[in-house]
Amino acid sequence: MPTSDYRIVLGGEAGQGLQTLGALLSRALVRAGFHLVVTQSYLSRIRGGHNEFAIRFSLAPLHSDREACDLLVAFDTESLPAQTPFLTPESRIIAPTSLALVHPRLTPIPTDHFGPRSLENTAMAGVLGTWLGLPMSLLLETLLDLLGKKSQTHENETVLRAAVEWANATPPPLRNLPTLPPSPPRRLMINGNEALALGAIAGGLRFAAFYPMTPATSLSLALIRHADAAGLIVEQAEDEIAAINMAIGASFAGAPSLVATSGGGFALMTEGVSLAAMTETPIVIVVAQRPAPATGLPTRTEQGDLEFVLHAGHGEFPRAILTPGNPQQCFALAQKAMLLAELFQGPVFLLTDQYLADSYRAVDPFPTAPFEFPSRVSPPQTPYQRYAFTPNGISPRAVPQPGIRFVVADSDEHTPDGHITEDLEIRRRMVEKRLAKARGLATQAITPDRYGPSTAEQLFVCWGSTLGPAVEAAERLTAQGQPTAVLHFSQVWPLTPETIVPLLRDARHVHVVEGNATGQFARLLRRETGLDFPSRINRYDGLPFTPETLLRALRHE
Repeated sequence: MPTSDYRIVLGGEAGQGLQTLGALLSRALVRAGFHLVVTQSYLSRIRGGHNEFAIRFSLAPLHSDREACDLLVAFDTESLPAQTPFLTPESRIIAPTSLALVHPRLTPIPTDHFGPRSLENTAMAGVLGTWLGLPMSLLLETLLDLLGKKSQTHENETVLRAAVEWANATPPPLRNLPTLPPSPPRRLMINGNEALALGAIAGGLRFAAFYPMTPATSLSLALIRHADAAGLIVEQAEDEIAAINMAIGASFAGAPSLVATSGGGFALMTEGVSLAAMTETPIVIVVAQRPAPATGLPTRTEQGDLEFVLHAGHGEFPRAILTPGNPQQCFALAQKAMLLAELFQGPVFLLTDQYLADSYRAVDPFPTAPFEFPSRVSPPQTPYQRYAFTPNGISPRAVPQPGIRFVVADSDEHTPDGHITEDLEIRRRMVEKRLAKARGLATQAITPDRYGPSTAEQLFVCWGSTLGPAVEAAERLTAQGQPTAVLHFSQVWPLTPETIVPLLRDARHVHVVEGNATGQFARLLRRETGLDFPSRINRYDGLPFTPETLLRALRHE
């Protein structure tokens, strides 16, 4: 009988083409109609060092990766010892004959018979794709789309055809594979950063600035790919300080703007965050977390920057922090972040991490709707008061341009018309005006989503990318007779205690799940609600949560 899902792990060194092979197989599986989850584990070096590319696919929707490996595709000698703890009695291993690997369940693949060593990954794609049941036409179409106009297209096609012919004549070692769906639906294969880019564009983005920093860089690269079609400008600045100040300047001039960085880069941006708050300039800041402090583990994942982002910038001013848990939420919340920044005229954060940024999913096409910006002053009142006192703290905003409009803004404390002041009564009123916007942000706060049975003995509380592993772990426990639900926060600030306290009291045993060592979100919940949750499941070794991680943690409580 076919299994409900299947997991393939490609292992090898950086530079051996794992991403090319993984991308080809993943795209072909999505085009064939499968759901999938793709995760990548790689070292912070250009060549060498053991990397892995894991593909889990199924006819049913998938929430997360899992640990057990059904098929190991080894390109280096480190692949086998690295995956041995995750091999089951049913697991199989394939490797090119050029690799001196010995194992009773190993099937060697003569990739050198199909073409040059440099195209070994194409040869393996032909063999493995055929054994997975993917038709030659689909593999070839995917290969040509992946390579584009590269000069090796013809040679790659020749190698692929030779590998497929050999695989068709060779009994496959694979067992219990999911069957191909008869009518494959149209889905996107997309990772978190790509979904953020599309969501920001759908939200009206017109300018983005960045300085490269893993794992945020691919967001900016995705924006660059769409820049011409979307009518936006993407600027690589000389450093992170310049990047955020460019974005603030562009936003002040009327272009909805975004910056993307990771924790170390954001450390340099914090003065700019306060500048955006004081000048009441809309800006969206994406912080893709990785293990810290300092350089930490540049290519691994963590959720250690929540408190940093919550308190970044000197002084007191309102902000919103959105924490998507999957590509669908990345798209929707990026669009919402653009709207919130424009509406409340200040910094709005999207907090992600390496796992979400780099993991691919098969998703249905995103819904799109016309986006309308909050109204701006046209023409402005005379005299124009950029920082006019209002009950909700939101002042009329005009875009500077030639003509009669004269807009004054300053990083010092200022009068309603924007001029510097040291009038202490105006200072008091300006502080209260800016803070008044927090009430509006609270009315826009997203209620946490609940997954699982309506009545549950146990509740996983999580935020951001821990959503998928928590949902699958809860489903497994529920199937075993232990009703378990998940409460996922896709917004961690502002919190609305009157809404979330009843949800948090809905289960006998509550476990707060987060990827840091000190329980930052658990502490925030206690501060805002008065509720303490002593059961905390934390991971901070640089690896993402899996359903098995959570189940093991519960067994050891």
